[in-house]
Amino acid sequence: MDLELADKVAVVTGASKGIGLAVVQELAGEGALVVAGARNVVALEGIDNVTPFAVDLIDADGPARLIGAAVEQYGRIDVLVNNVGGVQLRLDGFLSTTDAEFQASLELNFFSALRATRAAVGRMMEQGSGTIVNVASVNAFFHPDGAVIDYGAAKAALLNVAQALSQELGPHGIRIASVSPGQVATDLWLGDDGVAATIGAATGAGAERSSMRRAISSAGARRCCGDRDVPVMHNRARLLRALLQQLGATCGGRNVQGELGAKPVHGRDDRVDVGVVLA
Repeated sequence: MDLELADKVAVVTGASKGIGLAVVQELAGEGALVVAGARNVVALEGIDNVTPFAVDLIDADGPARLIGAAVEQYGRIDVLVNNVGGVQLRLDGFLSTTDAEFQASLELNFFSALRATRAAVGRMMEQGSGTIVNVASVNAFFHPDGAVIDYGAAKAALLNVAQALSQELGPHGIRIASVSPGQVATDLWLGDDGVAATIGAATGAGAERSSMRRAISSAGARRCCGDRDVPVMHNRARLLRALLQQLGATCGGRNVQGELGAKPVHGRDDRVDVGVVLA
């Protein structure tokens, strides 16, 4: 699809694998100039139109350094995709989940995005335009789960802040949107230490027999960032299309509406609920 993103400057956090890497590849394919932030940037090297930037986004100044690198290189920032995140299952229940574990989840899943947004908004306000897309989660609102209670709380906070900021930033030409996927066939879910393996070990079923693994594998899922020449399931394309439509709606100056309910209107947060997504 041509979303008129050519030569737009995009920053993607958590860009080295999973959803983040897929978004980087698609944006670069659309002609955007991508600054891709992650702790390990090996997977990002050699991709046309992509500048890898090694950074730990949990560090308080990490997000600002990433945004600063993009502005220093290109003089502006048109797009921010807040993708970085992670989850640890809390299978021993609420009373065993400590304040420190809640804080760690908030730092990764909420404050990293908050700080990146703050750094980007300053430049976007000077430009009079910009788009921010948050990768949230169905656990934030549709299906809260005690096993990811801290993760869901952090993502809910991110959605709330996006909705509040949209009212303030809309008049300045800055749009905020949030895309909320469910399960995605990435290492977060299917890796050796991923959700399926953790649940399988806890239940004694093993990773291959865990309900999460069966749910993903039964749909013929592929990994989110496999060989781009290999056909992928429709739902992976649906997730990426949801993200890209949110970006192209403002950056390309087009009013993108369709099956995902994207309504690019300044002054509001458009939450796109993708549901269960399989690569």
